[in-house]
Amino acid sequence: MEFRFHHTALSVSDLEASKTFYSQLGFEPAMDWIDPSGSPKISHMALGPVLLELFSFAGCRPAPESADRLETDLPRIGSKHFALQVDSIEEAKRFVESMGWATDVAVVEGKTGVRYFFVPDPDGILVEFVEDRRNLRTEPTAP
Repeated sequence: MEFRFHHTALSVSDLEASKTFYSQLGFEPAMDWIDPSGSPKISHMALGPVLLELFSFAGCRPAPESADRLETDLPRIGSKHFALQVDSIEEAKRFVESMGWATDVAVVEGKTGVRYFFVPDPDGILVEFVEDRRNLRTEPTAP
């Protein structure tokens, strides 16, 4: 049996604002669905072979305050963020700043050997941009 990563899901407050944000990062619309009652609304966006599933519910609730900052969010059990790999962290930083998503972005040299930074999406969900030159990926082995 072979397992492959399929998608990650985010609950968002404004589906159209989130779709716009993620489309500016290269995600393309793949499918939309709206419950006949009007809630939830679901949008799948594709980036290569991976899908981002966006949920929007009427009466949504904000994340806890601890999710606002990486240092308070990481110790909390559960999903934390997702990362987009880039060839140049400096180019990604310029892009993010030019979009007005963050100013004075601080690139961090990670303890695990990558360079990265985070920006919040329209709902404050952290998105990591990472330059990873470690070549940790493994190739599937033949059966």
